Amino acid sequence: MKSLFPDICTDALLESKIFYSKLFGFKVLYDLNWYVQLCSPDDENLQIAFVDKNHSSVPEEYRKPPSGVFITIEVDNVDDIYKKAIELDLTITKKLCDEEWGQRHFFVLDPNGLPVDVFQLIEASPEFLKEHGLYETV
Repeated sequence: MKSLFPDICTDALLESKIFYSKLFGFKVLYDLNWYVQLCSPDDENLQIAFVDKNHSSVPEEYRKPPSGVFITIEVDNVDDIYKKAIELDLTITKKLCDEEWGQRHFFVLDPNGLPVDVFQLIEASPEFLKEHGLYETV
């Protein structure tokens, strides 16, 4: 296997490219009039793609908005991305918070209506670790 990435069927090709480029710094690998493939600025193997939902390559039964899925992106400093999302006036559906299982995160909607869970790893609470058998007391 050489790569694995989602292809999101969309009516918002340009908007998707702008969203992921501005918020996360994604670079453009391919930009056709019906297909855009982006990659992380730090690792070209981390990719996401968008395809015009009406393009002939898309089977007719899949020519609808995505649903029932969200995208998760781990970052080094979630606070910086959160501030940038606010500055870009993006739709935040879950405010920045710390979770007991060891994540600091927030949710923002991309132009396709897909929730994007942006997170940074933090220390899990000792209670959570103990409750799930992941922590032993001395």
